[in-house]
Amino acid sequence: MTATELRAFNQVFKAVCAKCFGRAVVQPLSEPESRHLSNAIEEQTGLVVGWKSLKNYSAFVLYPETAKPENPSTATLDTLARYLGGALATTEAQRKREGAHFGYWFRYLEQFGDGEKEQNAPAEQAFSPKQKRRTGLILSALAVAALAFFVLLFSEQQTIFSDNFKNLGAEAITKNGWVLLSEDPTHWQRRSEKTGSLTLFTLLGDNWRSKEQTPRIRNLLARRIQNDCFDVEVHFKDFIPQENWQQAGLLLLEDTTYLGKSLRLSLAFNNFFGGFDRPDEILVQGVADFGESSPNMEEVQHHPLFSMQEADSAIVRNNLQFSALRIEKRGNRFRFLYAASPFEHFSYKELGVYDFDFQPKFVGIFALKGFVDSAAVMPVRVRFFKLEGLDCGD
Repeated sequence: MTATELRAFNQVFKAVCAKCFGRAVVQPLSEPESRHLSNAIEEQTGLVVGWKSLKNYSAFVLYPETAKPENPSTATLDTLARYLGGALATTEAQRKREGAHFGYWFRYLEQFGDGEKEQNAPAEQAFSPKQKRRTGLILSALAVAALAFFVLLFSEQQTIFSDNFKNLGAEAITKNGWVLLSEDPTHWQRRSEKTGSLTLFTLLGDNWRSKEQTPRIRNLLARRIQNDCFDVEVHFKDFIPQENWQQAGLLLLEDTTYLGKSLRLSLAFNNFFGGFDRPDEILVQGVADFGESSPNMEEVQHHPLFSMQEADSAIVRNNLQFSALRIEKRGNRFRFLYAASPFEHFSYKELGVYDFDFQPKFVGIFALKGFVDSAAVMPVRVRFFKLEGLDCGD
């Protein structure tokens, strides 16, 4: 590591410890503390930094003049920065595919080294034990301040986030804070086949739980929600679902394992009416999942847009040239809105309001066809996404 990288490592490690333990660490970590930190990092990021390595790092950071020299890998540094920045959980295999450039670490390094010139670290002076303790306290306090600054910076960057999907390279996706879940490589490679939009596909899968199927949505593009109150919206181009259960939309999640609560709003096709003879429909549907402990999900919004028996196909195509879905959260109240228009600039219409004791931590853009092999896989063009965090007092 260069001198700047070494100083950045010292700072990020102290900030990680401060985040985990809620206080500055002024002594090398014990084995129980190291194990606790290792578990906390893995639980949040999905990545592993061994407890023995963390224990050795703490000794090196606090007492560099006497401890064994350490040279953590770039992957380890990226994991520490991911933990500090509150990144979505991933896996090593997924990081190698989508984040091999280690964007979280280099983003941290860039902030740390802004204005710094590369130079050798200054020579150590001889300090008395009392001076070392005082210096350690000062450095730890600075690490806590760095933690607060980095988290604040990260949060401010994401208070209002939008993406028009002009750049869909793996590096740009990761830099923008997206994480790809349950990748289907064949279809994900086609994500940029329509210039100026993200192309997803209605693949086999669902977050709907059943005894026969394990919940999973292929190529779910997700990001962390930083605020308790927020507005989130997604815009589509020429998406016209044609078979049960083809749909695309927004998915709010407590966690990315589908074990917690969730809320889904989608533009969908429906021809299932429990045996009743009714015309097929294109609708906006909202579905609430109350978590693993509850066996049933609930349809909380059902708004038909077109009855396929009555609507001319040209009318449907014209009015779904541009469509959009929006969810507004204020406390436990969720407001649903939609737009369907032949024009790029449209106005939203309110669907309804739903009260739900649910604090989502992630939002995902999805396309799926349920667990129905017979339904076709069709493309879904996503042209815009926006997530705006709000002060709940507004």
